[in-house]
Amino acid sequence: MATDKQSNEFGGWFGSFINWVEVVGNKLPHPFTLFVILCVITLFLSFLLSNAGVAVTYMKPPAEVGGDPEQVTVAVKNLLAFEPMRAFLKDFVKTFVNFAPLGLILTMMLGISLLDQTGLMSAAMRKTILGAPPALVTMVLAFVGVNSNLASDAGSVFTATIGGSIFAALGRNPMVGVVAGYAAAWGGFTANLFIAGTEALLSGITAPVAEAMGITAPVHPLMNWYFMIVATFVITFVTTWVTEKFIVRRLGDTSGEMMIDKGSLKEHELTPAEERGLKGALAGLAIFLVIMLVLCLPQGAFFRNEDGGFLPKSPLIDSIMPVIFFLFMFVGVGYGIAAGTIKSEKDIPRYMAQGIESIVGFLVVCLPASLFINLFNSSNITTVLAVTGAEVLQAMNLGGIPLAVMFIILCAFINLFIVSGSAKWMILAPIFVPMFSVVSFSPALTQLAYRIGDTSTNIISPLSPYIPVILALLTKFNPKKEEVGIGTYISLMIPYSLAFMVVLTLQLIIWMVLNLPAGPGVGLYL
Repeated sequence: MATDKQSNEFGGWFGSFINWVEVVGNKLPHPFTLFVILCVITLFLSFLLSNAGVAVTYMKPPAEVGGDPEQVTVAVKNLLAFEPMRAFLKDFVKTFVNFAPLGLILTMMLGISLLDQTGLMSAAMRKTILGAPPALVTMVLAFVGVNSNLASDAGSVFTATIGGSIFAALGRNPMVGVVAGYAAAWGGFTANLFIAGTEALLSGITAPVAEAMGITAPVHPLMNWYFMIVATFVITFVTTWVTEKFIVRRLGDTSGEMMIDKGSLKEHELTPAEERGLKGALAGLAIFLVIMLVLCLPQGAFFRNEDGGFLPKSPLIDSIMPVIFFLFMFVGVGYGIAAGTIKSEKDIPRYMAQGIESIVGFLVVCLPASLFINLFNSSNITTVLAVTGAEVLQAMNLGGIPLAVMFIILCAFINLFIVSGSAKWMILAPIFVPMFSVVSFSPALTQLAYRIGDTSTNIISPLSPYIPVILALLTKFNPKKEEVGIGTYISLMIPYSLAFMVVLTLQLIIWMVLNLPAGPGVGLYL
């Protein structure tokens, strides 16, 4: 990824560390191969540990209130024996097809694809940024960048590109706009005011793990939503502060040195059709909200539970994925019809199909990942690791907050080598969700800590697939017209990365101290 010249831009121990990260990361196999290897390791571990008589004993909580705890002994099961292997092969296809993240992410992407392919996502983000007052342009760019993950990875490139154009038009250093837009989008990838594909994907991985361990805490796509709404504003303000206090000083931002080029924004201005489309999207949203109010407000309404409420469990919470899907449908179709990008009913499935193409790689990885999680849970290694790990943690006398912070740091470090957030969580969830549940961490809390570590180091991983794109943009907008190397890139991103990790960790600590809900009907502790 980096030339020798680029790699040598850092000196001393830090330069050696960056080079080491890149070398080690490049040697890692593709996630598909990685999960195949993990399947093989799980099979042989089950054989060895079973023959060694490895087992754990723990106290199972009472099945009902007022009951007595039950002592349970769980031994590792040999998966290479005839019966388990026969069952594995018999259910091979079922295991893949029933893999929870598969259905969730497909459903979510069908809806998001309609928003993206009709042009709504691009028009809405450009409308927001281009309409910002000059004094607030950095903050608005950061806000749009954080929320751009609704358009998946494409949002990171979009905000970096338009950030450079807007800063150039304002007479500011366009490189600052590129850096701020990309840092907010890729470094704040996990946060959003809305429900993005990340929510469905990660909760879909967490759900079967929690279910296999008998954890009864709520697990659904909204289980981190409250935290992420606040995190959206936190990352927006931090991105703005780091940009104006550090990046501007480093890159320079004197208008006299920059050529004001308002013509560079012409290509980003909304067309009359796009303006009509946004009005159509608002009309679609209004229709959807009216329907939801009818289904939710009256006493005994369709989405209310038996007690007449919505939390912690109700038909509304159980149906959150189809509700979000239909929201995207109403808004996307409204925009497409008004903007003219949907001319007939045939365009709707065509746009959905085009969006699905972007996640084909994920679908391929899902096959060995689903088999790994199934094997790992079936072997009882999960339970043994959870109980043993919890005993070690208790012996270390670590409280909840230090434990969460340690996990955040671990995830941030792993993220330097494995960029795919879903691939990492598929590996870590079967180990840490059960382990942390023994010390009363809910699946929502464990997933939150993972997301903080994962998102914070996205922008400094040498293996990020978008580094070549951002380097090209920085070179394009460089007033000195010099080629920008990976060393310069990482030096610009480190302040954001450290700031994101610190403030999001502090936010989680506040959440834990005050025991605030992570999402609708979801607490941090069991």
